[in-house]
Amino acid sequence: MMNSSAPSRLIFIAALHREIAAFTAGWKTDSNVLRRGIHLCWNDQAVVACAGMGARRAALAVEAALALGEATALISVGWAGACDPSLGIGEIVRADTVIDARTGERFFSPHSAANESGQGTLVTVAAPAGIIEKKRLRASYNAVAVDMEAATVARMARIRDVPFYAIKAISDDADFELPEMQRFTSATGQFREAAFALHLALRPRLWRPVMTMARGSKLAAERLHIAMRAFLESKEST
Repeated sequence: MMNSSAPSRLIFIAALHREIAAFTAGWKTDSNVLRRGIHLCWNDQAVVACAGMGARRAALAVEAALALGEATALISVGWAGACDPSLGIGEIVRADTVIDARTGERFFSPHSAANESGQGTLVTVAAPAGIIEKKRLRASYNAVAVDMEAATVARMARIRDVPFYAIKAISDDADFELPEMQRFTSATGQFREAAFALHLALRPRLWRPVMTMARGSKLAAERLHIAMRAFLESKEST
């Protein structure tokens, strides 16, 4: 049930807690929803929720965040894969258009009127995208990046008639082939790191790409933290 007495705040939605851990350090948390695989953090300025990868988990994160009060805006944040070959690891994409590849729906963000760098089309898909899929999305939609949650957040923002934004940090470039990881995703949209580590230990050919992926994810999280902080400060000043 929504807390009607709570102030309206910005709501940031991510997939994985490690994407936004630095941003929410020291914030209040809710251990009750954590039992359902939902990380919920808040302070006086904003709420951050992450419930795992994919559309269904993104919807749960939005619902958990809205239980703390109304949103002044919903912002999809986190890692994304580059479809545009010119984008490097750690670069920030502030999408002005988000497309749901499953339904063809298009969602638009106020970024498109803000004259900010790093704009473009972000496409949301149902599974991690490898090189071939990134190229297809680039050709079909002129996509600059791909993720798995933004379209769901955008749809829920549209239903509630609140502004929507997408701020993504590139964690893998257009020519990087992600290791097969879909089967290591739990029912709650979390990455089963222990199971993947065991799988990895027996396959030395994967060690280099996984190390590359880990470095990219770390840099992307650091840059995302900076971008989220700047976005929050810009809204506080208006």
